[in-house]
Amino acid sequence: MTENKICRLFGIKYPIIQGGMVWCSGWKLASAVSNCGGLGLLGAGSMHPETLKEHIHKMKGATNQPWGVNVPLLYPEMDVLMQIIVKEGVKIVFTSAGSPAKYTGFLKSKGITVVHVVSNSRFAKKCEEAGVDAIVAEGFEAGGHNGREETTTMTLIPLIRRATNLPVIAAGGIGSGAQMLAAMALGADGVQIGSLFALSEESSAHASFKELSINSGEGDTMLSLKKLAPVRLLRNPFFEKVKEAESRGAGEEELKTLLGKGRAKKGIFEGDLTEGELEIGQVAAMIRKIEPVKTIFEQLISEFNDVAAKIKKME
Repeated sequence: MTENKICRLFGIKYPIIQGGMVWCSGWKLASAVSNCGGLGLLGAGSMHPETLKEHIHKMKGATNQPWGVNVPLLYPEMDVLMQIIVKEGVKIVFTSAGSPAKYTGFLKSKGITVVHVVSNSRFAKKCEEAGVDAIVAEGFEAGGHNGREETTTMTLIPLIRRATNLPVIAAGGIGSGAQMLAAMALGADGVQIGSLFALSEESSAHASFKELSINSGEGDTMLSLKKLAPVRLLRNPFFEKVKEAESRGAGEEELKTLLGKGRAKKGIFEGDLTEGELEIGQVAAMIRKIEPVKTIFEQLISEFNDVAAKIKKME
Protein backbone atom coordinates (compact mmCIF):
# COMPACT_ATOMS: atom_id res chain seq x y z
CA MET A 1 0.00 0.00 0.00
CA THR A 2 2.86 2.38 0.73
CA GLU A 3 3.49 2.88 -2.98
CA ASN A 4 0.05 4.16 -3.93
CA LYS A 5 -0.72 7.78 -4.86
CA ILE A 6 -2.43 8.73 -1.60
CA CYS A 7 0.31 7.29 0.58
CA ARG A 8 2.92 9.19 -1.43
CA LEU A 9 0.92 12.41 -1.43
CA PHE A 10 0.53 12.54 2.34
CA GLY A 11 3.53 10.49 3.45
CA ILE A 12 1.40 7.89 5.25
CA LYS A 13 1.58 4.10 5.54
CA TYR A 14 -2.02 3.23 4.63
CA PRO A 15 -4.36 5.07 2.19
CA ILE A 16 -6.94 5.59 4.93
CA ILE A 17 -8.16 9.08 5.81
CA GLN A 18 -10.35 9.77 8.82
CA GLY A 19 -13.21 12.09 7.97
CA GLY A 20 -13.02 15.51 9.64
CA MET A 21 -16.47 15.23 11.22
CA VAL A 22 -18.07 17.96 13.31
CA TRP A 23 -18.18 17.21 17.05
CA CYS A 24 -16.33 13.90 16.57
CA SER A 25 -12.91 14.73 15.15
CA GLY A 26 -10.85 16.33 17.87
CA TRP A 27 -7.13 15.85 18.50
CA LYS A 28 -7.58 12.51 20.32
CA LEU A 29 -9.24 10.83 17.33
CA ALA A 30 -7.09 12.50 14.66
CA SER A 31 -3.79 11.73 16.42
CA ALA A 32 -4.83 8.10 17.03
CA VAL A 33 -5.51 7.63 13.31
CA SER A 34 -2.23 9.27 12.30
CA ASN A 35 -0.30 7.17 14.80
CA CYS A 36 -1.79 4.02 13.22
CA GLY A 37 -0.47 4.98 9.78
CA GLY A 38 -3.51 6.74 8.33
CA LEU A 39 -4.24 10.46 7.96
CA GLY A 40 -6.05 12.03 10.90
CA LEU A 41 -8.08 15.19 10.31
CA LEU A 42 -9.25 17.77 12.82
CA GLY A 43 -12.88 18.72 12.15
CA ALA A 44 -12.70 22.52 12.13
CA GLY A 45 -16.41 22.85 11.26
CA SER A 46 -17.37 22.62 14.92
CA MET A 47 -14.48 24.69 16.26
CA HIS A 48 -14.21 28.39 16.99
CA PRO A 49 -10.80 29.86 16.08
CA GLU A 50 -9.33 29.53 19.59
CA THR A 51 -10.61 25.96 19.86
CA LEU A 52 -9.00 25.02 16.55
CA LYS A 53 -5.72 26.55 17.69
CA GLU A 54 -5.88 24.51 20.92
CA HIS A 55 -6.50 21.26 19.02
CA ILE A 56 -3.67 22.00 16.59
CA HIS A 57 -1.27 22.48 19.51
CA LYS A 58 -2.42 19.23 21.12
CA MET A 59 -2.04 17.39 17.79
CA LYS A 60 1.56 18.53 17.56
CA GLY A 61 2.22 17.04 20.98
CA ALA A 62 0.33 13.79 20.33
CA THR A 63 1.81 12.67 16.99
CA ASN A 64 4.84 13.15 14.77
CA GLN A 65 3.01 11.63 11.82
CA PRO A 66 1.22 13.54 9.00
CA TRP A 67 -2.19 15.02 9.80
CA GLY A 68 -4.47 17.74 8.52
CA VAL A 69 -7.55 19.91 9.07
CA ASN A 70 -10.96 19.60 7.42
CA VAL A 71 -12.73 22.92 6.81
CA PRO A 72 -16.39 22.97 5.64
CA LEU A 73 -16.60 26.22 3.68
CA LEU A 74 -20.27 26.85 4.54
CA TYR A 75 -19.33 27.65 8.14
CA PRO A 76 -18.57 31.20 9.40
CA GLU A 77 -15.14 32.55 10.37
CA MET A 78 -13.43 30.89 7.40
CA ASP A 79 -10.88 33.64 6.83
CA VAL A 80 -9.84 33.55 10.48
CA LEU A 81 -9.58 29.74 10.47
CA MET A 82 -7.46 29.78 7.31
CA GLN A 83 -5.07 32.33 8.81
CA ILE A 84 -4.66 30.13 11.90
CA ILE A 85 -4.00 27.09 9.70
CA VAL A 86 -1.25 28.93 7.86
CA LYS A 87 0.26 30.52 10.96
CA GLU A 88 0.35 27.18 12.81
CA GLY A 89 2.12 25.44 9.92
CA VAL A 90 -0.62 22.92 9.05
CA LYS A 91 0.57 20.98 5.99
CA ILE A 92 -2.68 19.37 4.75
CA VAL A 93 -6.16 20.89 4.37
CA PHE A 94 -9.36 19.22 3.21
CA THR A 95 -12.10 21.64 2.13
CA SER A 96 -15.75 20.80 1.60
CA ALA A 97 -19.26 22.25 1.22
CA GLY A 98 -18.25 25.09 -1.10
CA SER A 99 -16.29 26.11 -4.18
CA PRO A 100 -12.77 24.61 -4.46
CA ALA A 101 -11.64 27.85 -6.10
CA LYS A 102 -12.24 29.92 -2.98
CA TYR A 103 -9.17 29.01 -0.92
CA THR A 104 -7.14 26.51 -2.96
CA GLY A 105 -4.85 29.13 -4.55
CA PHE A 106 -4.23 30.82 -1.21
CA LEU A 107 -3.44 27.55 0.57
CA LYS A 108 -1.24 26.23 -2.24
CA SER A 109 0.74 29.48 -2.22
CA LYS A 110 1.60 28.69 1.40
CA GLY A 111 2.88 25.23 0.51
CA ILE A 112 -0.19 23.40 1.81
CA THR A 113 -1.52 20.21 0.18
CA VAL A 114 -5.20 20.76 -0.66
CA VAL A 115 -7.96 18.18 -1.08
CA HIS A 116 -11.60 19.00 -1.86
CA VAL A 117 -14.74 16.91 -1.27
CA VAL A 118 -17.21 16.54 -4.16
CA SER A 119 -20.36 14.57 -4.90
CA ASN A 120 -20.40 14.82 -8.70
CA SER A 121 -18.02 14.81 -11.67
CA ARG A 122 -18.81 18.42 -12.58
CA PHE A 123 -17.22 19.62 -9.35
CA ALA A 124 -14.37 17.15 -9.81
CA LYS A 125 -13.45 19.04 -12.99
CA LYS A 126 -13.71 22.35 -11.11
CA CYS A 127 -11.31 20.93 -8.52
CA GLU A 128 -8.82 20.12 -11.25
CA GLU A 129 -9.14 23.66 -12.65
CA ALA A 130 -8.67 25.11 -9.14
CA GLY A 131 -5.41 23.18 -8.72
CA VAL A 132 -6.26 20.85 -5.83
CA ASP A 133 -3.93 17.91 -5.15
CA ALA A 134 -6.62 15.24 -4.74
CA ILE A 135 -10.39 14.76 -4.62
CA VAL A 136 -12.67 13.04 -2.14
CA ALA A 137 -15.58 11.45 -4.04
CA GLU A 138 -18.33 11.24 -1.42
CA GLY A 139 -21.35 9.09 -2.19
CA PHE A 140 -24.95 9.30 -1.03
CA GLU A 141 -24.38 6.79 1.78
CA ALA A 142 -22.23 9.23 3.76
CA GLY A 143 -23.34 10.85 6.99
CA GLY A 144 -23.52 14.58 7.57
CA HIS A 145 -23.75 17.05 4.69
CA ASN A 146 -24.24 15.29 1.40
CA GLY A 147 -24.76 15.76 -2.33
CA ARG A 148 -28.14 16.65 -3.78
CA GLU A 149 -27.73 14.17 -6.63
CA GLU A 150 -28.00 11.10 -4.35
CA THR A 151 -25.33 9.29 -6.38
CA THR A 152 -24.09 6.21 -4.55
CA THR A 153 -20.39 5.63 -3.94
CA MET A 154 -20.29 2.61 -6.26
CA THR A 155 -21.55 4.77 -9.13
CA LEU A 156 -19.70 7.95 -8.18
CA ILE A 157 -16.16 6.56 -8.05
CA PRO A 158 -16.04 5.42 -11.72
CA LEU A 159 -17.68 8.69 -12.83
CA ILE A 160 -15.09 10.77 -10.97
CA ARG A 161 -12.27 8.51 -12.15
CA ARG A 162 -13.39 9.09 -15.74
CA ALA A 163 -13.63 12.85 -15.21
CA THR A 164 -10.17 13.50 -13.75
CA ASN A 165 -6.62 12.18 -13.49
CA LEU A 166 -6.24 13.53 -9.96
CA PRO A 167 -5.87 11.05 -7.08
CA VAL A 168 -9.34 9.99 -5.91
CA ILE A 169 -10.30 9.20 -2.32
CA ALA A 170 -13.61 7.33 -1.98
CA ALA A 171 -16.00 8.20 0.85
CA GLY A 172 -19.49 7.14 1.88
CA GLY A 173 -20.50 3.67 3.01
CA ILE A 174 -16.96 2.46 3.75
CA GLY A 175 -16.61 0.74 7.09
CA SER A 176 -14.65 -2.45 6.43
CA GLY A 177 -11.59 -3.76 4.66
CA ALA A 178 -13.79 -5.40 2.03
CA GLN A 179 -15.53 -2.10 1.27
CA MET A 180 -12.15 -0.40 1.12
CA LEU A 181 -10.96 -2.96 -1.44
CA ALA A 182 -14.18 -2.56 -3.45
CA ALA A 183 -13.69 1.21 -3.62
CA MET A 184 -10.13 0.77 -4.87
CA ALA A 185 -11.25 -1.83 -7.42
CA LEU A 186 -13.61 0.81 -8.83
CA GLY A 187 -10.77 3.29 -9.32
CA ALA A 188 -10.20 4.98 -5.96
CA ASP A 189 -6.62 5.46 -4.78
CA GLY A 190 -7.63 5.54 -1.12
CA VAL A 191 -10.61 5.85 1.21
CA GLN A 192 -12.01 8.35 3.67
CA ILE A 193 -13.83 6.72 6.57
CA GLY A 194 -16.23 8.69 8.75
CA SER A 195 -18.88 6.78 10.71
CA LEU A 196 -16.59 3.95 11.79
CA PHE A 197 -14.20 6.45 13.39
CA ALA A 198 -17.05 8.64 14.69
CA LEU A 199 -18.14 5.64 16.76
CA SER A 200 -14.65 4.81 18.04
CA GLU A 201 -13.48 5.19 21.63
CA GLU A 202 -11.34 8.22 20.74
CA SER A 203 -14.17 10.10 19.03
CA SER A 204 -15.39 13.14 20.96
CA ALA A 205 -19.03 12.29 20.19
CA HIS A 206 -21.27 11.69 23.21
CA ALA A 207 -21.57 8.11 24.49
CA SER A 208 -25.38 8.18 24.06
CA PHE A 209 -25.02 9.14 20.39
CA LYS A 210 -22.53 6.32 19.85
CA GLU A 211 -24.79 3.76 21.54
CA LEU A 212 -27.85 4.79 19.53
CA SER A 213 -25.83 4.64 16.31
CA ILE A 214 -24.40 1.16 16.88
CA ASN A 215 -27.91 -0.09 17.66
CA SER A 216 -29.34 1.37 14.45
CA GLY A 217 -30.44 -0.81 11.56
CA GLU A 218 -31.04 -0.62 7.83
CA GLY A 219 -33.14 2.39 6.89
CA ASP A 220 -32.58 4.17 10.20
CA THR A 221 -30.76 7.06 8.49
CA MET A 222 -32.20 9.28 5.77
CA LEU A 223 -31.18 12.33 3.76
CA SER A 224 -33.18 15.40 4.77
CA LEU A 225 -33.21 19.21 4.67
CA LYS A 226 -32.60 19.23 0.92
CA LYS A 227 -34.01 22.74 0.60
CA LEU A 228 -31.20 23.98 2.86
CA ALA A 229 -28.08 21.79 2.80
CA PRO A 230 -28.80 18.05 2.45
CA VAL A 231 -27.73 16.11 5.53
CA ARG A 232 -28.02 12.41 6.44
CA LEU A 233 -29.58 11.99 9.87
CA LEU A 234 -30.38 9.17 12.21
CA ARG A 235 -34.12 8.92 12.82
CA ASN A 236 -35.24 10.54 16.09
CA PRO A 237 -38.05 12.91 17.19
CA PHE A 238 -36.28 15.93 15.67
CA PHE A 239 -35.87 14.09 12.37
CA GLU A 240 -39.60 13.26 12.39
CA LYS A 241 -40.43 16.96 12.82
CA VAL A 242 -38.28 17.77 9.79
CA LYS A 243 -39.87 14.96 7.79
CA GLU A 244 -43.38 16.17 8.63
CA ALA A 245 -42.52 19.75 7.66
CA GLU A 246 -40.92 18.67 4.38
CA SER A 247 -43.81 16.37 3.49
CA ARG A 248 -46.27 19.28 3.63
CA GLY A 249 -43.97 21.50 1.55
CA ALA A 250 -42.40 23.72 4.20
CA GLY A 251 -40.23 26.47 2.74
CA GLU A 252 -36.63 27.40 3.52
CA GLU A 253 -37.50 29.91 6.23
CA GLU A 254 -39.69 27.49 8.16
CA LEU A 255 -37.03 24.79 7.92
CA LYS A 256 -34.32 27.23 9.08
CA THR A 257 -36.47 28.15 12.08
CA LEU A 258 -37.07 24.49 12.87
CA LEU A 259 -33.37 23.70 12.56
CA GLY A 260 -32.33 26.65 14.70
CA LYS A 261 -28.73 26.79 15.89
CA GLY A 262 -26.52 24.23 17.54
CA ARG A 263 -28.63 21.17 16.67
CA ALA A 264 -25.64 19.02 15.69
CA LYS A 265 -23.75 19.96 18.85
CA LYS A 266 -26.84 19.19 20.93
CA GLY A 267 -27.21 15.74 19.41
CA ILE A 268 -23.70 14.50 18.62
CA PHE A 269 -21.64 16.23 21.33
CA GLU A 270 -24.14 16.71 24.16
CA GLY A 271 -26.13 13.50 23.61
CA ASP A 272 -29.64 14.94 23.28
CA LEU A 273 -31.23 12.08 21.34
CA THR A 274 -34.64 13.75 21.19
CA GLU A 275 -33.99 17.28 19.94
CA GLY A 276 -30.48 16.90 18.53
CA GLU A 277 -29.41 16.58 14.89
CA LEU A 278 -27.82 13.11 14.72
CA GLU A 279 -25.50 12.95 11.71
CA ILE A 280 -24.22 9.47 10.81
CA GLY A 281 -23.80 7.38 7.66
CA GLN A 282 -25.71 4.33 6.44
CA VAL A 283 -22.76 2.13 7.39
CA ALA A 284 -23.67 2.65 11.06
CA ALA A 285 -26.09 -0.26 10.59
CA MET A 286 -23.01 -2.53 10.19
CA ILE A 287 -21.16 -1.29 13.28
CA ARG A 288 -21.90 -3.14 16.50
CA LYS A 289 -19.01 -2.22 18.82
CA ILE A 290 -17.35 0.93 20.09
CA GLU A 291 -13.67 0.08 19.71
CA PRO A 292 -10.31 1.88 19.91
CA VAL A 293 -8.80 3.20 16.69
CA LYS A 294 -5.91 0.75 16.90
CA THR A 295 -8.32 -2.22 16.84
CA ILE A 296 -10.31 -0.67 13.97
CA PHE A 297 -7.14 -0.24 11.92
CA GLU A 298 -6.00 -3.80 12.55
CA GLN A 299 -9.38 -5.11 11.41
CA LEU A 300 -9.45 -2.92 8.30
CA ILE A 301 -6.01 -3.98 7.10
CA SER A 302 -6.51 -7.64 7.98
CA GLU A 303 -9.82 -7.87 6.14
CA PHE A 304 -8.48 -5.92 3.17
CA ASN A 305 -5.60 -8.37 2.79
CA ASP A 306 -7.79 -11.46 3.36
CA VAL A 307 -10.38 -10.45 0.77
CA ALA A 308 -7.69 -9.43 -1.72
CA ALA A 309 -6.10 -12.88 -1.34
CA LYS A 310 -9.45 -14.63 -1.87
CA ILE A 311 -10.09 -12.65 -5.04
CA LYS A 312 -6.61 -13.44 -6.32
CA LYS A 313 -7.40 -17.16 -5.99
CA MET A 314 -10.36 -16.66 -8.34
CA GLU A 315 -8.08 -15.58 -11.23
